[in-house]
Amino acid sequence: MTEVQDRSKIYIDGAWVDSQGTGRIDVVNPATEEVIAVVADGTAEDVDRAAEAARAAFPAWSALSGEERGQYLRKAAGLVKERVDELAALVSSDMGMPVRLAKPVQIGMPLANLSAFAELAANYNFDAQEVGNSLIVREPIGVVGAITPWNFPLHQVVLKVGGALAAGCTVVLKPTEVAPLITYALTDIFHEVGLPAGVFNLVSGYGPVVGEAIAGHPEVDMVSFTGSTRAGKRVAVVAAETVKKVALELGGKSANVILDDADLTKAVTDGVGKCYLNSGQTCSALTRMLVPADKVDEAAAIAAQVAQNYAVGDPTAATSVLGPLVNSNQLKRVRSYIEQGIAEGAEPVLDGRETGQQKGYFVGPTIFSGVTEDMTIAREEIFGPVLSIIGYQDEEDAVRIANATEYGLAGGVWSGDKDRADRVARRLRAGQVEVNGGAFNTNAPFGGYKQSGIGREAGVLGFEEFLEVKSIQR
Repeated sequence: MTEVQDRSKIYIDGAWVDSQGTGRIDVVNPATEEVIAVVADGTAEDVDRAAEAARAAFPAWSALSGEERGQYLRKAAGLVKERVDELAALVSSDMGMPVRLAKPVQIGMPLANLSAFAELAANYNFDAQEVGNSLIVREPIGVVGAITPWNFPLHQVVLKVGGALAAGCTVVLKPTEVAPLITYALTDIFHEVGLPAGVFNLVSGYGPVVGEAIAGHPEVDMVSFTGSTRAGKRVAVVAAETVKKVALELGGKSANVILDDADLTKAVTDGVGKCYLNSGQTCSALTRMLVPADKVDEAAAIAAQVAQNYAVGDPTAATSVLGPLVNSNQLKRVRSYIEQGIAEGAEPVLDGRETGQQKGYFVGPTIFSGVTEDMTIAREEIFGPVLSIIGYQDEEDAVRIANATEYGLAGGVWSGDKDRADRVARRLRAGQVEVNGGAFNTNAPFGGYKQSGIGREAGVLGFEEFLEVKSIQR
């Protein structure tokens, strides 16, 4: 029987305290379906206390030098690095990614960003520009409300909280209630390094209560949200009542354009991996593979051969590549999309609905061929290991199909001619495009066009999202 952690306190004004509410939320290990922890079902009153603490802490925190703020983040990064193995195991039990992948992805990426924000805080010139008789200064925006998702629970927290703290802002965070434990571990680290009281505050709970209270709170100057486009729209509506800045990182239905002169085997092999990372639970996953119409069958055969090597199973096993989906709701969602794809006439080259696992929310690698633009699986974000292969007529048609979506988060282009690939990449209406399998860069700005969001995260541009611009005429 698994020991259930009691993490039912919230973190306000430098201390773990009781919620004003008495409700509790179970945290379930998606591989075993066992309850592994309980957290508080927070209230709007909890958000009031957290926002007041953040407001009170803001003057002193923002008055510190960037170097002084950076020192706190460096110390926190140091403890994350020391504890990387235990943190990887924790996040794996929290949301299901296999441990061997969770270590570089779920812990390694946020560690890199936390360290980068520490250096930005120390080295950024907040008074860098003069225009005529005006000094242009950048100042922290104030109290930042952060609302974060479950698919990359530490990474998304660090992109918001790390950037905000580095900029001189104070924070009220609502972590995901689905996989919150890794965020509690980071909160323990912030407490251990002596982050001043009120600078960082955590209130657990559900979006319609805690999330809405943060988005609409008059003491919150900016809200940064990552999640579904539907929920992001609601955050924007609520935030508009107090005319606060809104940053949104939302859904995606990203296209991987494989041009006719590309190495098909190499491109498809890489594309399968870019679709299946984190069991497909990645907003920037390349879920639409666009190939010349006369190569659809060949691409599907290559993809199927590659995908069969993506072992599904226990996240603690060294051989596992695909862990479980995060919860039972996600399992039902992904299975229903697979059923809908079949019903609408797509050809299931691989059907991952049955994995042989006795417990856990598992879906295996799934590939559809013969997908057309009007099919549901070609238009809607599935958030599971489901790849749709779509044929196109020529380069113009490929670009048109790639852009024929309400989303614009990411994309890929493959070509034997790098200049051609770059030209096509520039034509894709997406915030981040990789050429010939270009590696993910944690310092590059990340965010979307269209209904994939507003604003950018990571690097200098992500840091500057938390700054106001002031002109001082002299």
